Amino acid sequence: MPDAVRTAAVRAVLIMSLTLIQAMVAFLCTLTGSWLAFPMVLSSVASTVVATWSVLDVWVTRQVWHQRNGVVSVPSSTARRMRRERRRARRAARTADLDGTGIRRDHRGASDLSQA
Repeated sequence: MPDAVRTAAVRAVLIMSLTLIQAMVAFLCTLTGSWLAFPMVLSSVASTVVATWSVLDVWVTRQVWHQRNGVVSVPSSTARRMRRERRRARRAARTADLDGTGIRRDHRGASDLSQA
């Protein structure tokens, strides 16, 4: 799991655990008839919204990471092999475009300096 996703997941687990503790305290305060029951129920509702948001944050962070970084490169990864082949092809094309003088030629074979 990437660092950004792991951080979001740890944050979500902490928020969810605190929300569950708060909901349990609200429930127990309600059973005992304490004056603290109503504020705890209201804050539990707000905490539930925040916990839901944090779980969505994990999902969005994971999707963004996959979109930006693609497939995780492992030695058997097809994406890694394809990137390596594209780099080799670009390198070969670049060296083929350069002649002995170091002047880059266009695809028609004419030098960049001779525009006549």
